[in-house]
Amino acid sequence: MSAFLHQLALGAPLFALILAGYLLMRVGRWPPAMAQHLTRFVFSVGLPAMLFRMMSDLSNLPPVDSRLLVAYFGASLATFVVGRLVSARLFGLDGLAQTVFGIGCIFSNNIMLGLPLAKAALGDRAIPSVALVLVFNALILWSLISISAEWYRHARLSLKGLWATLTGVVRNPVVVAILGGTACGLSGAALPEIIDSPLKMLGQTGMPLALVALGMSLAEYDLRAQWRVSASIAGLKLVVLPLGMLGLARLIGLPALETMVIVLLGSIGLGANVFLMARQFKAVEAGIAGALILTTVGSAMTTPLLLAVAGHGAGPLRP
Repeated sequence: MSAFLHQLALGAPLFALILAGYLLMRVGRWPPAMAQHLTRFVFSVGLPAMLFRMMSDLSNLPPVDSRLLVAYFGASLATFVVGRLVSARLFGLDGLAQTVFGIGCIFSNNIMLGLPLAKAALGDRAIPSVALVLVFNALILWSLISISAEWYRHARLSLKGLWATLTGVVRNPVVVAILGGTACGLSGAALPEIIDSPLKMLGQTGMPLALVALGMSLAEYDLRAQWRVSASIAGLKLVVLPLGMLGLARLIGLPALETMVIVLLGSIGLGANVFLMARQFKAVEAGIAGALILTTVGSAMTTPLLLAVAGHGAGPLRP
């Protein structure tokens, strides 16, 4: 119980920032353009600056056990399959809608929510593990939905679609910042003060503004339209996925820090990108919108609980 309360106390201020952003839109009646502009700043400037600076100091950060990718994406693939089966059996969705439903069960808001939570709960030592997941997350999961959707539509794979996915990932400011910072860190060159200081100041704005922007974005969505679909996605996302990651991590003997990182990232709220996918494919839009709210709010309780479970008996974290 004490471990759960400790994790809950660490996460409470972050979820308070999400609530602040939500109230600015709902009560303060801020225009929707404010959320769009703030989100663009966070993705393009704030978080990339923080990640570049941290990864450029790679020599002072702990090494990462790359097997975390096996546990993270292995559990994601299994949960995706389960999600497709649930959506077909319970809701009679077609193949395209099953794909969107399945992605909704596994695509976490790792940048706007996972990164701040990992830093608050586990410290800077967790950042390299989070960064490794971030780099592969976009590529693997976006490829998964592209392949699945193309196969449903044409019964074949589109090289054009896969190339568009790859180039989109490479142009992502967060991915560019991680790769650029890692290259700088591996070179052993220290950032000059005239660059390091502004990056530090910009990076300090990234996490709190990301959470406020997330709350502002949630105000756009409706929870009621397809609440049964939303609740099913939330159950798979908040419980089945992180427990699957924990089980795989224990099975392959993943160290404590990497185990807690992937459980945290797996247990948090759904990423808003999934709603953009739902809009693009015109499938399960209302259900995904409701799941965004349910999973973000629900993770305020489930993530601390799962972190406490993951930390129990996992051994000491690396210093």
